[in-house]
Amino acid sequence: MSQTTGSDSPRLYLASASPRRRELLTQIGLAHEVLRVPAPPGEDEPQHSGESAADYVRRTARDKALRGRDWMRSQALPPLPLLAADTTVILDGAVLGKPADRDDALRILRALSGATHEVHTAVAVWAGDQLLEAVSVTQVRMRELSDDEIGRYCDSGEPFGKAGAYGIQGLAGTFIAHISGSYTGVMGLPLFETSGLLRAAGIQTP
Repeated sequence: MSQTTGSDSPRLYLASASPRRRELLTQIGLAHEVLRVPAPPGEDEPQHSGESAADYVRRTARDKALRGRDWMRSQALPPLPLLAADTTVILDGAVLGKPADRDDALRILRALSGATHEVHTAVAVWAGDQLLEAVSVTQVRMRELSDDEIGRYCDSGEPFGKAGAYGIQGLAGTFIAHISGSYTGVMGLPLFETSGLLRAAGIQTP
C-alpha cells in the first residue's frame, strides 16, 4: 500500500511511515508517495553482535532502501527514486532505541538527563541502479531533568515510537540545552544531506 503526499505527481517514494519525515519533505516542496513496505519477520531492526552504533544506523537505512526497492518492483510500481532513513540516539557508544514501555522510557530519559548524546540519521536513496548514502551526526545536550518532569513527559505519550524516547520538535524541545549539527537530522531527516542525495539522483530541490 502507498499514500501520496502533496498535490503534484510524486517525484520519489518515501519508504517510511514517519510523519516527521513526510512533513520535512513537504516543507521543501517535494511531492512524494509513502510506501508501506512490510517489515521483515523477527526483532525490529536488531543490532548485530560486534556492530558499532554508527555502523548499525547506516546498515539499517541501507536495508530499508533495498527492501523498499524490492517492494516497489514486486508491486510493479512506476520506477521513481526511493528514499529511506534511520535515526539512532547514541549515548557513550550504546544505541538507545524506541522505548518498549513506560519503564523503559523512564530509564532512557534518566540516562540522557544532564548528558550529551549523539543523534545519527542515515539516509539512503535508491535511484536507477545505484544506492546513494549520507549520514548526519548531531551532538545534543539535554539539561538535568527531575524525576517528576520525566514522569510527566512519559505520561504525555510523546516518548513512545521515538528513538531515545524523545521528540525534539515536541514537548521535549524544552529539555534541549544545546545542539551542534542538524536540527532536522534530530527530527529524523537531515535536509542538507537529503537534498544533496536527491540532486545526485536527478531531483532538484529548492
